[in-house]
Amino acid sequence: MLRRINYVGIPTSDQERALIFWTETMGCIVTTDRLVGDKRWIELAIPGAQTGLLLLTPDGQEDRIGTFFNGSFGCDDVKSPYLRTA
Repeated sequence: MLRRINYVGIPTSDQERALIFWTETMGCIVTTDRLVGDKRWIELAIPGAQTGLLLLTPDGQEDRIGTFFNGSFGCDDVKSPYLRTA
């Protein structure tokens, strides 16, 4: 029986830049950062949530970077993360 979604993939062209954004601006915590074959596999935990994020673009999926994300994030103050980066 399914119990949860472990992580949601976020395709990115610059993993280091995405890692800084998701940790320093959005408050995620790195749970895994290692090579899997020739790909860097970065899993992030969202404090207080069961579902995490995966910063990885699989081969052949580069056209997904920066396109539609079929999901939504919940937060306490939607302006707060934006104001820290503006």
